[in-house]
Amino acid sequence: MCGIAVIVCGVRIELSKLSSLSETPFERLQFTVEDVKSVLSQRGPDSVGEKKIHLQPNVPTCAEESVTLSVFEDDEGTYKLGNTTSSGELHFIGSTLQLRGTSPIRQPLVDSSGNILAYNGEVFGGIELNSYDNDTEVLLKSLEEAKALVPDVLSMIKGPWAIIYWQESSRTLWFGKDAFGRRSLLVHWPTVDDPRFLLSSVSPASAVAHGSGIDAENGSIHRFWEELPCGVYSIPFGVSESSLCIRGEVTKHEWRNTMWKELIEWERKYVVPKPEDLSMSSLSGISAISTSSGIAQTVLVVLKESVRRRTSLHSIFQGEKEVVPVAVLFSGGLDSMILAALLDQCLDPKYEVDLLNVSFDGLNAPDRISAKAGIIELKKIAPLRRWKLIAIDADLSKLTLETKRVMSLINPADTYMDLNIGTALWLAARGDGWIHEDSENQTVEENNQRIKYKCEARILLVGAGADEQCAGYGRHRTKYRNGSWIALDQEMKLDMQRIWKRNLGRDDRCISDNGKEARFPFLDEDVIKTLLDIPLWEIADLEQPSGNGDKIILRQVAKLLGLHEVAKMPKRAIQFGSRIARESNRKNFGSNRAANQASAGSVRFQAPSA
Repeated sequence: MCGIAVIVCGVRIELSKLSSLSETPFERLQFTVEDVKSVLSQRGPDSVGEKKIHLQPNVPTCAEESVTLSVFEDDEGTYKLGNTTSSGELHFIGSTLQLRGTSPIRQPLVDSSGNILAYNGEVFGGIELNSYDNDTEVLLKSLEEAKALVPDVLSMIKGPWAIIYWQESSRTLWFGKDAFGRRSLLVHWPTVDDPRFLLSSVSPASAVAHGSGIDAENGSIHRFWEELPCGVYSIPFGVSESSLCIRGEVTKHEWRNTMWKELIEWERKYVVPKPEDLSMSSLSGISAISTSSGIAQTVLVVLKESVRRRTSLHSIFQGEKEVVPVAVLFSGGLDSMILAALLDQCLDPKYEVDLLNVSFDGLNAPDRISAKAGIIELKKIAPLRRWKLIAIDADLSKLTLETKRVMSLINPADTYMDLNIGTALWLAARGDGWIHEDSENQTVEENNQRIKYKCEARILLVGAGADEQCAGYGRHRTKYRNGSWIALDQEMKLDMQRIWKRNLGRDDRCISDNGKEARFPFLDEDVIKTLLDIPLWEIADLEQPSGNGDKIILRQVAKLLGLHEVAKMPKRAIQFGSRIARESNRKNFGSNRAANQASAGSVRFQAPSA
């Protein structure tokens, strides 16, 4: 996990191909470059670097000569411009949490051609790497060799990524993120009040808001930051001869790989079953898979490969420190139990596995109860693995500073539901708790005779994407009841097409603020394609009760892994399983009933001022 940013000043950015400059009120934030570097260093604690480029017009000496653009590099920030009518600056910042390569690196990287790369992501396929390679270095070389074919290179990458890349030969700034938005990248498009163009993995924690950004006419809110929509963008820089100002125009590029187009469109071929499909549980038209158990086995294979890619395919850079390399965000529910069981099959037996569990109600939270039952079941199927359940207890009333920080991290998200989920994820990623010991005598825990523990794992497996793809949410059942299979399919498609905006950016920012990298095995490209190829009635059977028919495909996978108890458990979202939603409702609305009446999940909180 890394943090990346660029601040572009003194350049007129044309947005006509995307949108236009708005005269409506915008939220305004004040922060310094040091603030940006500080918040990025939380994501990438191994190193922080910066690189500046200055742009200035070359004024012609005679009428026959044209105006051109000169580029000057500046490492120290002390470069002085000559007597020009206009100048621009691109300030690149990068921090690194290094998980690959045998030698330490510092971002942003610069090659011999003057290209600059700030990269936050992983290459799990598409570009060839050896186990000792650093993927950022390999990607920079691939981009330099590709010349004008930057979208082609980025479309090849399998894995999560966000990128900022300066291409020296074309004087072009490239940026973007993968098709599902598995890595955060925020954008501030130029406005009348603030004409800068900014990209950053996260909003600076010390940013001070001035102006609400609320449009009085329709009540809409115009945030300083927004989630950059998924895709590849470019800004070629040039000179406007009429005013001798530096200008650039934003263009969004199409994906070059047809795989991405198909996955983004998320069109399932088999949606509405025939009567014989339901009676025989067969897959008409797909000869390779003929039974439900065969389908589950296929899903198990691709899920295991997804976990393997994310844990053991490449050497994990740990510097001089040998620590537990991978942990699991663990509720003891279906998704996290499957990930833990598969991790055991993929990770070197010498390592312990930390299972991180958050509770806002001590031993009584549903997620704590299921986690304790889950580790018992894991020990039955993998008795040789050293499992370690890390109990992370929190009291919402005592998290004043932490809450303020999470408010900044989830920006531009601003609802209590986002805050609750973000807080739970942030605490889990911090990994500061105590070791749960199996014992029939609970007085040990109750008397606080606990072994304190700090999880040092840099990779955190998270179950995001399972509910969206396997009909795990309550609203999926509602859509099915009201509109049957087609309505269910459309709701799931909507969930997948907006997951970048509703979930993944927020989750990435909250987890990585602790110097941890979230990895999402259920959002692997091959997993998504496999699940999409399966008939919908084999994914979920919502005629059956909760805990049985929802996510039925994953329940079958759990049974194949020997996880028979968890295969019967109903879905619980982290904000409810940890009971942070209940505590938040009591704190902010007085009671759960009052919160429900106010639809607390969608209510925006008032961000604190500095």
